[in-house]
Amino acid sequence: MRKIFSPFAVMALFTLAVTAQAYAAPAHAQEKSLVIGTNNWAENIAVANLWKLVLDDHGYDVELSDIGKSALFAGMAANDIDLSLELWLPYTDKAFLAPYKDTLEVHEAWYDKTGLGLVVPSYVDIDTIPELAKRANEFAYQGSPTILGIDPGSAIAGMTDDAIETYDLPLDQVNSSEPAMMSALDRAYKNGKPIVVTLWNPHWAFADYDLKYLEDPDKVYGDGDTIYWFSRQGFSKDDPWLTAVLDAWHMSDESLGKLMSEIESQDDPVAGARAWLGENRDQVDGWLAAGERIQQ
Repeated sequence: MRKIFSPFAVMALFTLAVTAQAYAAPAHAQEKSLVIGTNNWAENIAVANLWKLVLDDHGYDVELSDIGKSALFAGMAANDIDLSLELWLPYTDKAFLAPYKDTLEVHEAWYDKTGLGLVVPSYVDIDTIPELAKRANEFAYQGSPTILGIDPGSAIAGMTDDAIETYDLPLDQVNSSEPAMMSALDRAYKNGKPIVVTLWNPHWAFADYDLKYLEDPDKVYGDGDTIYWFSRQGFSKDDPWLTAVLDAWHMSDESLGKLMSEIESQDDPVAGARAWLGENRDQVDGWLAAGERIQQ
């Protein structure tokens, strides 16, 4: 016998199905486009690829947009970029944030104490930046006394220009990419040659090489920063789930170092982040739990 459903019964079944689906799928599981502004620093590559993997599994369509520091802040203020995972305060990124401090959202910290400055291999027998002035000729690169740095638009490049002036150093800063700088450091280190580079921690280099910061008596490079994540204005209201998750995110020197080392050893940020994620799922689940709590 054919069963005949009345229009009212069909409508009731449809309503029940839609209601059940709405309760079964949390709001953050709906596909959302998300643009994360990134830069070419080792730890930024590491955490950006980690979060892309995590969020891809939670219904997000994540684009990692590699962009210069000044353009990053301007793009976020224009709502072209949703968030970025690194804001170093109170020193390194202060000047970048200043024009936008009332139009961007600064959220919780995820890394507590950074380092930043001029770095040499530990076998180099100087300990302070002022000593470079008398030993400049020992730090020759392509025939000229040189401090090797990263891209000229970075905060550390500007600080290094200030350090050269403050300490009256007869060295020039040569800017390139972080990989190029690290390649030069690797060659010098393997041959036991003097070299001075601009570096920061967290960074995998301190796990792979025996390095030391040169003391900075005038604190040109500051006295250590805290790293925050930040976003376009209104993001926390638009996406409270992800805001809660990222606010709960915190990494120690050890856990971040292992993530960066995994990426470096595999020479692939996605593969390295995926391997770290497989071994640290409990840690990530703890961050995600913060998002679930706000939906209860």
